[in-house]
Amino acid sequence: MLIIKIGGGASINLAGIVDGLTEVREPCILVHGANALRDSLAEKLRSPKQVITSVSGYDSVFSDATAIDMILMSYAGLRNKRIVELCQQRGINAVGLTGIDGRLVQGARNKGMRVREGGKTLIKRDFSGKPKDVNVTLLRLLLDNGFVPVLTIPICDEQGCAVNSENDDIVTCLHTALQADKIIQFIEAPGLLADPGDELSTFSHLTRGDVETQEQQASGRMKRKLLAMKRLLDAGRASIVIADGRGESPLRDALQGAGTQIE
Repeated sequence: MLIIKIGGGASINLAGIVDGLTEVREPCILVHGANALRDSLAEKLRSPKQVITSVSGYDSVFSDATAIDMILMSYAGLRNKRIVELCQQRGINAVGLTGIDGRLVQGARNKGMRVREGGKTLIKRDFSGKPKDVNVTLLRLLLDNGFVPVLTIPICDEQGCAVNSENDDIVTCLHTALQADKIIQFIEAPGLLADPGDELSTFSHLTRGDVETQEQQASGRMKRKLLAMKRLLDAGRASIVIADGRGESPLRDALQGAGTQIE
């Protein structure tokens, strides 16, 4: 089984990634983001996102009710259905889903994040949560009958509410349940970089220990992503590739060894 995570950056070549899917013969699940689309839509609607930083140094999008509406419009709506459309145009029978459809991804609402504001430590609560389980029965029903699930946020909390979550954590949850053979993550860089400002500093291979070292040195969103990568490595044996989603043939290149290979 192959799990493909597609980043939500504006320069990701969605059509090129889907072109590569036509050459894949094993069961496949797509998990995608839409952060650039969400930010653009939020600005047009004069509801820009709010980013908060925990006392431990991890950045998160503050997900109030308006932010969830933006996610439903951008992630679950426009981006999800455009990817499904690209698949259908190439003879790939894709099904677009969010975590709330069939409780495909069941999560637990966050109790709150400790942040520093105005010299004080506060607890911020919102509509965000951590994925805990996936509906394996529903996924197997689709995969065993030749469908390609195209999955995105929001996920479902204990009360059936739509909540924001990290796609990196959703991929880990999927891998824990299904034990994929290969996981490919497409980003707007040639792979994981030693220097975020230098694309020539791409790591060709990393171990779990290397990922842990990089996580300790990173900050902001990259720090959170490397933490999620550690959890993914702990979830089960798989070949993991962090690859460039901007090229002409991103999936073909990744399958042929491009990007950062993580053992």
